[in-house]
Amino acid sequence: MSSKQPVRSQLFLPGMESNHVSASMHHQSEEERLANDPGKSDSRIVPLKCTGQVHESKLSNVSAGKATKLSRETDRTRTLHSDGIDVLKRLDRISDRAKSQREEKFNNLFSLLTVDLLRQAFHKLERGKASGIDGQTVEQYEANLEGNLLDLETRLHRQSYRPHPSLRKEVPKGNGKTRPLGIACIEDKLVQRAVVTILERIYESDFYPISFGFRPGKSCHDALSVLGQDIATRKVNWVSDADIKGFFDNVNHDQLLEMLQYRISDPRMLWLITRFLKAGVMIEGKRNETEEGVPQGSVLSPLLANVYLHYVLDQWFEQDIKPCCRGEAYMVRYADDFICGFEKENDAKRFQIALKKRLGRYSLELAEDKTKLLRFGRFAERDLQRTDANQSPGTFDFLGFTHYCGHSRSGGFKLKRKTASKKLRSKFQDLKDWLRHNLTQPLAEVWATLSKKLQGHYQYYGINDNWRWLMKYREAARRYAYRWICRRSQKGRISLRDYARLLEHHPLLVPTRLKDLIARGRELSTIKHR
Repeated sequence: MSSKQPVRSQLFLPGMESNHVSASMHHQSEEERLANDPGKSDSRIVPLKCTGQVHESKLSNVSAGKATKLSRETDRTRTLHSDGIDVLKRLDRISDRAKSQREEKFNNLFSLLTVDLLRQAFHKLERGKASGIDGQTVEQYEANLEGNLLDLETRLHRQSYRPHPSLRKEVPKGNGKTRPLGIACIEDKLVQRAVVTILERIYESDFYPISFGFRPGKSCHDALSVLGQDIATRKVNWVSDADIKGFFDNVNHDQLLEMLQYRISDPRMLWLITRFLKAGVMIEGKRNETEEGVPQGSVLSPLLANVYLHYVLDQWFEQDIKPCCRGEAYMVRYADDFICGFEKENDAKRFQIALKKRLGRYSLELAEDKTKLLRFGRFAERDLQRTDANQSPGTFDFLGFTHYCGHSRSGGFKLKRKTASKKLRSKFQDLKDWLRHNLTQPLAEVWATLSKKLQGHYQYYGINDNWRWLMKYREAARRYAYRWICRRSQKGRISLRDYARLLEHHPLLVPTRLKDLIARGRELSTIKHR
């Protein structure tokens, strides 16, 4: 599908036009009531001016159903004295309205970009991160925070704000390839954070529970838990493991903006998002245009990616694929990684054929070398041994873990996970490189940082059935630390006995508790079906 071809289909939000027309045909009494109601800050109806106003009255456009721009002076005065209360109340109203009116469009979002919201967005920024092309840090921007925020608010509402190009950095992926990251300037980060704060109130009510990536209150462990619950308790006999090739680099801007317009009719908010999409990228000191894609590492990109895949994948799977399947079908998605489970083999094969065509309509492509269909589930081992006694179920990787069919202590089926070999090798290499680059640093500092690295590894990979691979990583850290100490010593290698005494006084961290993803899966399944 070309970029100019409209994305709208019967699948996407049917009846939207009729809803919009009916909204503009309210009776006059209802319009006046809404206009005088302080809780309707986002209403499309523009209130008539009070009779006691001194200003010259103008002809109202209520009957025409059009919205006029709100007074900037009024918004600014309220911003300086509200201390964030007014902004939070308006955000709560947006959340309630998005939940109750699933096809409603929002046309007054840009006015929420006030000093209050920008201040809150600034305090959510992480410190110590790399700077953008202007070299400004969070501390430098904070030195004159209120003045900077007032100036930023003025430029935003005058529409003279121009985002800087992001700074391109190539980050190793561990397989010999690199992942391009876009580092934005501090001011652009806080504006993007404010936009995300607003849009999340709308789209969190739209997103399906099968989506877990970069959403508040959801995590990778939640996605793994739900996937395990589906495989262990549902009728899943086949697993489709698919990968989208270069997703973040191939998002079509025109189709993305058209999807955003299903829920957003505020032209200034759409203008601002377009500015970020077209801001460009600096590569080796040269600015390059961004005609497609969303930069990885950007604050706004994860939300835009979720919106894109919500319409391209999630809604299509729930509304088109599942009703056409002869058996049960399930999907779990984290950002652009997703796993689908099917009861029937024919359903799984037809899905993979349809998936390739579906992604092609939206400028996306399947990575054929990473896409596979495998027999998997509670009865996979039994069914495969009926045809070949030496055949065993396949495995697949998802979110850094290799999933395989195992057995519980009682001999029943159990979905087990271990750290993916590719991820483990990458972690080993990162650990060796870090120790090599810190050869001359004091022992106390290196040991403290090494403990933090171990703790971070345990925190993510410390799940059911993965104890053996956790201890592999700890043992690798012990060996690499010994080599590091020997290389930094001017007296040559130290004995293993001396190193053992050092570990007695400065022991390496040991995993203390594993996360129970099985119990978490039951909990999330209960919440999902309430």
